[in-house]
Amino acid sequence: MSFQVLFCFFSTDMSFRRGVVRQSKFRHVFAQAWKAEHCIDDVRVSRVTWDTSLCAVNPKFVAVIIEAGGGGAFLVVPLSKSGRIDQSCPTVCGHAAPVLDIQWSPHDDNIIASASEDFTVKVWQIPDGGLTSPMTEAIVTLEGHSKRVGILAWHPTAFNILLTAGCDNVICVWNVGTGELVYQLSDAHPDLIYSVSWNKDGSAVCTVCKDKALRVIDPRRGTILKVKEKVHDGTRPMRAVFLSDGKILTTGFSRMSERQLALWDTKDLSEPMAVQEMDTSNGVLLPFYDPDTNMVYLCGKGDCTIRYFEVTDESPYVHFLSLYSSKEPQRGAGFLSKRGVDVNKCEIARFYKLHERKVEPISMTVPRKSDLFQGDLYPDTAGMEPALLADEWIAGQDAPPLLVSLSGGYSAPPSKHRDTLRSKPKLVSQDSGTGAAPPSVGNAADDLLTELLAEMKALRAVVLAQSQRIELLERQLARIEDGDV
Repeated sequence: MSFQVLFCFFSTDMSFRRGVVRQSKFRHVFAQAWKAEHCIDDVRVSRVTWDTSLCAVNPKFVAVIIEAGGGGAFLVVPLSKSGRIDQSCPTVCGHAAPVLDIQWSPHDDNIIASASEDFTVKVWQIPDGGLTSPMTEAIVTLEGHSKRVGILAWHPTAFNILLTAGCDNVICVWNVGTGELVYQLSDAHPDLIYSVSWNKDGSAVCTVCKDKALRVIDPRRGTILKVKEKVHDGTRPMRAVFLSDGKILTTGFSRMSERQLALWDTKDLSEPMAVQEMDTSNGVLLPFYDPDTNMVYLCGKGDCTIRYFEVTDESPYVHFLSLYSSKEPQRGAGFLSKRGVDVNKCEIARFYKLHERKVEPISMTVPRKSDLFQGDLYPDTAGMEPALLADEWIAGQDAPPLLVSLSGGYSAPPSKHRDTLRSKPKLVSQDSGTGAAPPSVGNAADDLLTELLAEMKALRAVVLAQSQRIELLERQLARIEDGDV
C-alpha cells in the first residue's frame, strides 16, 4: 500500500471517528457528594410506601417528610443548615395522618404545600430563618378528595394555582389564594394516577395512570387532548414529565420488568421517538427535568445511582451522559431549583439525597478553567415573579415563565405578591424598610394608579371567569333538564 493511500485511509478513518463523537457542553458533567460536615444528620426519613421523592428544596429551605407518631409531619430547615438535627427540632405537624408529598411554591420561597393520607392538602407559610416552634396551623386547608392525596403540582406561571391528585382517581385544581376548588376532573382516569406534570406555560398537563395510558389534558376545559395506551408494558408504576419543547419523557417498566426511559412527541403518540432500557431493578425511576440545560436526571428509589441524560433534536434524541454511583441507596431526593445553584463553581444542578437518617447534598458540575460567569451554562431561568394572576389563568390566559439572569449570582427581588394568599395581589412591595425616605406626592400618585389599574384588571379577570363558569353550569343544567345526563 502506497504512502498516499495509507495516509488517505488514515485521514478518512480519523474524520469518521471525530464525526461520531457528539459535541455537547454537558458531556463531562460530574457529580460529587458534599463532605460529611455539610450533610444534615439524624433525620428520621419517612418509611411511607408511597413512591414520592419525600424531599423538596428551594433556595431558602430543605423540607423532608419524616416519621411521626400519631399523624404526619415534615421537617423544614434553612438551606445552609448542616450537622445533627436535634430530636426537639420543631416540625410542620398539622396533618392527622402521614404526609405523602410536599412541594414549594415556585413564586414564593416561604410557601409550601403538603398532601396527606388524611384526605387533605394544607398550605403553610414558613418564616424566614425556619421554624422556632412546631407549626400546626396551616394558612389554607384544601378539602375536596375522598381518599388520600399523594400528588401536588404548582402551576409554573400562574400565582396561587395548585393541582392535586388523589387515590380517588380525581384531579383537583385550586385557587390557593381563596381556597376555592376551581376545576375538578373526576372521569379522566379509571384507576390510580401515578404522576402529573404541567407543560411550560401551564396550559395542559400530562398524566400516567395504573391503566398504563399517557394522557394530555386541558384542566380548564376538562378535556383529554391526547391518549396513548400502554406507554410501558410492565405493571410497575410509571412517571411522566413535560419537556420545555412540548415533548414528554416517561419512565416505566417493560414486559420483562426492565426499567425503561421513553421520549414521546405529543403531535404523534403512535410510536415513541426513543426508548432506552436500563436494568432490572424494581425501584420506580423518578425523573427530574432541567429545562435550561434540557437534561433529565433519573433517581431510582432504593438505587445507589443517579443517571443523567441530555435530550436534543438529533437522533437518538435521548443521550446518556453519565451516572453518579455511591455505596448507600437513596430513599428519595430533592432537586434544587436553578435559582439556588452556585454559578461561581459552574454547578448546574444539586440534589439532596435522602439516606435512612441523613440528607446528603450532591453537586452536578461542568468543569471550566475560567473564573468568569459561564453564560452558555446558565441561560435566563424562571424567576419567582408569576407571569399571571390566578384569575387571569382561570379566565383562559396562558403565558410562559418570566425569566431572570443568573449572572453574578441570583438574588430575588421583593415579590409584588408577598402575603397575598388570602387577599388580592398588591403591587406595592411589603418589604420596604421603615427607615426609607417618604415617597414624593408624584410617586405616591403613580403607585396608587398602578395599584388601581392592577385591581381593575384582576376584577375583570374574575368577572370573565365567573361568567364562563355560569355559562358552563347553565349548559349542564340544560342537559339535565333535557334528560341527557
